[in-house]
Amino acid sequence: MATFPVINLEKLNGEERAAAMEQIKDACENWGFFEVLNHGIPRDFLDAVERLTKEHYKKCMEQRFKELVASKALEGLEAEVTDMDWESTFFLRHLPESNMAEIPDLTDEYRKVMKEFAVKLEKLAEELLDLLCENLGLEKGYLKKAFYGAKGPTFGTKVSNYPPCPTPDKIKGLRAHTDAGGIILLFQDPVVGGLQLLKDGEWVDVPPLRHSIVINLGDQLEVITNGKYKSVEHRVIAQTNGARMSIASFYNPGSDAVIYPAPQLVEEERKEIYPKFVFEDYMKLYAGLKFQAKGPRFEAMKAMETTTPIATA
Repeated sequence: MATFPVINLEKLNGEERAAAMEQIKDACENWGFFEVLNHGIPRDFLDAVERLTKEHYKKCMEQRFKELVASKALEGLEAEVTDMDWESTFFLRHLPESNMAEIPDLTDEYRKVMKEFAVKLEKLAEELLDLLCENLGLEKGYLKKAFYGAKGPTFGTKVSNYPPCPTPDKIKGLRAHTDAGGIILLFQDPVVGGLQLLKDGEWVDVPPLRHSIVINLGDQLEVITNGKYKSVEHRVIAQTNGARMSIASFYNPGSDAVIYPAPQLVEEERKEIYPKFVFEDYMKLYAGLKFQAKGPRFEAMKAMETTTPIATA
């Protein structure tokens, strides 16, 4: 089994740039996931994000999760649970409008740090999209522009904690799925693992690495690249020991953005494989089908396209 791709972005600034770009290309084409180091977000800042997230969980979320486990009788499971996940979460919206001020229980320090984190991650997401453009032979800025709706992109963060689970064989931390959106940037626990991706029919661990950011590609990049890059199924295995922190930020198209394969990549393939649709319509479909195969979602959008054609701006 090939080794999970870990890429040092510092190499992009020197003589090893070509090799680093090749690593990114291979990861996008063959994994749909990679982990980046020296990405420009300071280590002490990431330490603060981790500390404040874990403090917030202990103070505000842990008891709620225990009450949920008790109310749903999840403590001593004997049969497999397939309609729930063993996770405690809350969501932050950054773009087009922030909801940070509306989230209860956040300390002023945590709110300030997460706002700053979102700005840093947005910048990194756009830098990575331009690296993908370079590897795909698309003009710089193409993918960022493709994600823009009337109010720009959508950007938000899912803050999750996966507490120790007494029956990890009966319930997943998070059931297998592909991500609906664009490019996902994950800051995960540096010690407790559990994230896995499906490669060549086998589940592969995504290694916890301190101060790294894990990148994965969503369904929209599969469409825009006409299948050259693919979104990949992944899941979280609940652990018996240790709580796992996971902060996943989703840089997605604007709700009214029209998504379709890049014409240049269609010409190369000589056929258009994927449909054209409004991102919001895809998300409505995804909401009910997240934990099912992505193929039928694309087919459903294709069927919708034939009945209600969409003009391209």
